[in-house]
Amino acid sequence: MFFKKKVGIDLGTANTLVYLAREGIVLNEPTVVAYSLEDKRILAVGDDAKEMLGRTPGSIIAARPMKEGVIADYTTTSAMITYFLKKALKGPVLWPEVMISIPGGSSQVEKRAVVAACKQAGASDVYLIEEPLAAAIGAKIPISQASGHMIVNLGGGTTEVAVISLGQLVVYKTVKVAGTKLDEAILQHMRKKHNLIVGERTAEDIKIKIGNALIDQEKQERKIEVKGRDFQTGLPRIIEVGEKSINEALQKPLKQILEGIKEVLSQTPPELAADIVDRGIVLTGGTALLTNIDRYITYYTGVASFVVDEPLFCVIRGVGMAIENLDSFKEAIL
Repeated sequence: MFFKKKVGIDLGTANTLVYLAREGIVLNEPTVVAYSLEDKRILAVGDDAKEMLGRTPGSIIAARPMKEGVIADYTTTSAMITYFLKKALKGPVLWPEVMISIPGGSSQVEKRAVVAACKQAGASDVYLIEEPLAAAIGAKIPISQASGHMIVNLGGGTTEVAVISLGQLVVYKTVKVAGTKLDEAILQHMRKKHNLIVGERTAEDIKIKIGNALIDQEKQERKIEVKGRDFQTGLPRIIEVGEKSINEALQKPLKQILEGIKEVLSQTPPELAADIVDRGIVLTGGTALLTNIDRYITYYTGVASFVVDEPLFCVIRGVGMAIENLDSFKEAIL
């Protein structure tokens, strides 16, 4: 008897995760591809390609083929999916069934692009599931009940804010501000405030180590050394940066995320809004790891918010559970 392999993919702007039925998460690598300019040949994908970000000679480009949760470069994305499938399946890709997560409210064109990219990579059947739903399933929220649950999936390219009831999205909004925008804000802040030019990877590193959404005045301020290039002299320089300075840099993008959450809350039917006040807002996605982001959202919305365990793996777990139990999640699948 020949069993089709079932594969779940969370194709994120920052990271791509692959789930294999009965095995769990088998791959977690950055969504980065390095290719040569001359013949468009793919040289490296994932971890190896991320090492090259901002360090390549002119003839090689290391780029992220996903922009704001949407496929920006179709051929590269397709090649990348092929590579990840081969690596996860440890060999040739023999017509697996693939389920892949897409941003809530994606257009038909975007959906077709994802399906086509998977089919080109060798998938037999392709199922799509909206990210907020996948995140809710992964966070073990009983989505099929007639009660409101609010989920905020803070990813790399987009923040998905959704209210779910009866297994479907009732109100949702995709905010094109998330992890990468926070990195950019730090990058610009370092240049304006500290006259220091840093790269994307350094900015992300600063965010992970001392990024803080809500400063606690009593606690001692964390500080780190940052290496970069002096904006005026052009020479390398090391400075010490504290979390208050970085908190200042993060305010604008955090406000935009907050506006999205408030907008969804304002459009939520009153009965479901009452449920959300009782249950709180669930935060998932890698950017939910930002220090005090839950306190920040609670403070400005007045609704309790909490981060799930291992928020980075929430969406992929949901995709995995949905593909292993296709029948019970029929309503959620597109």
